Amino acid sequence: MAAFVVSPSQLHRVLLVSSFLCAAGALGFLPRHVAAARVGAGSYVTVSAASLAASGTTCDDPAPAIAPRQLINGTSAVLRLAHRHGPCAPSRSSVQPGPPFAEVLRADQRRAEYIQRRVSGARGSNGNLKLTASSRPATVPATMGYSIGTLQYVVTVSLGTPGVPQTVELDTGSDVSWVQCKPCAPPACYSQKGPLFDPAGSSTYSAVPCAADACLELEIFGEGCSSSQCRYVVSYGDGSNTTGVYGSDTLTLSPGNTLSPFLFGCGYAQTGLFAGIDGLLALGRQSMSLKSQASSAYGGVFSYCLPPKQTSTGYLTLGAPSSASGFATTALLTAWNAPTFYMVMLTGISVGGQPVGGVPTSVFAGGTVVDTGTVVTRLPPTAYAALRSTFRTAMARYGYPSAPPIGILDTCYDFSRYDAVTLPTVALAFGGGAKLALEAPGILSSGCLAFAPNGGDGDAAILGNVQQRSVAVRFDGSSVGFMPGAC
Repeated sequence: MAAFVVSPSQLHRVLLVSSFLCAAGALGFLPRHVAAARVGAGSYVTVSAASLAASGTTCDDPAPAIAPRQLINGTSAVLRLAHRHGPCAPSRSSVQPGPPFAEVLRADQRRAEYIQRRVSGARGSNGNLKLTASSRPATVPATMGYSIGTLQYVVTVSLGTPGVPQTVELDTGSDVSWVQCKPCAPPACYSQKGPLFDPAGSSTYSAVPCAADACLELEIFGEGCSSSQCRYVVSYGDGSNTTGVYGSDTLTLSPGNTLSPFLFGCGYAQTGLFAGIDGLLALGRQSMSLKSQASSAYGGVFSYCLPPKQTSTGYLTLGAPSSASGFATTALLTAWNAPTFYMVMLTGISVGGQPVGGVPTSVFAGGTVVDTGTVVTRLPPTAYAALRSTFRTAMARYGYPSAPPIGILDTCYDFSRYDAVTLPTVALAFGGGAKLALEAPGILSSGCLAFAPNGGDGDAAILGNVQQRSVAVRFDGSSVGFMPGAC
């Protein structure tokens, strides 16, 4: 698979990444593979065609399902992260093969449209998006409680006393964590690999009372009371939903790292696209999310690295890295009526080491949502058209045959006759001068340029998970940092 193109200005970051990976590998919680690629003078990268394959059947990092360990300083929890439909997923044996890529893109479009509707509602009377620096808390408006489905990455935690392993999807775009609970039979609950979580079997479980502050804080996700117990409901952008009792219990993130009490939904009725996993771990910015609940223990800092392929693993950390040194950082912004989302300001794009022309910075005025659940990055139409044109021109010199479009992806190539593929580098620029040089798996997906246009210039862009692959992404409450080549 491809490594990122190293320029002199990136050398400091590369050394930091190498040191981090060496220490992490010794501790056993990060993948043990090393990526390599032949690079040109910063404008093109050559990779094996096999490295661009969509998936495989063997996990490159066959560690146990629960393999995280504490960092040296004892202040961080590290969890092994895998693609839900890849061979490294702990729940793979119970899950049907992943859906066709075209179907994934259709669901992805629904998610992207939902995010853009939410964020576009943050415009003021003058039509400008109301984004603010994130030094003060924001309040969720009292509208119907929707979150977003179509998630792809999973971690394994333990819930209750004694702890019961739960394989849950990771979502930076929602705030309520939940698992399926007993008693619940199909069709109210879907099939999952292990047994449903049984709150009656945990000595530390309790339902949240209706009058408790935690119940009132659910706001749009509250569904009243039943038998004096607080109820929750979350409806996702793809039509999925979950409802049940809001409760608390002990959450074990990794050996020696527990959070108690941890507030979560005990789901008794779920519908939609959840089959095979046990629930969802919410990392949004509101008070009920895991990130917020764990802030006193881990300082409100978390990071993740999404694996470059479905056959490899990444990681999720709470509390680390404590410093942003080595990361390219940009300010964290907030859309006033969509405060769940982590937003930054995209300012430009380069291809082959050169800025893409004809794209005024005003087209990025809607901000950019950093999202683990959206697959391909959405750009304002003017920016996307310029990127597509520049990329096609750069690829034309190699004579790769074109391939039919796949859903929303309209720039596709047939690499089946090639052992190696040469691509122009692609980099994204953010406010404050931060730059993110994409790896080859972050440029193409299933042979297609992994970008698509959004609804209009000035609307919110979305940094999808394809472009985040193998990149450590760090959040600390005031900034977002990027460090390529971290897993």
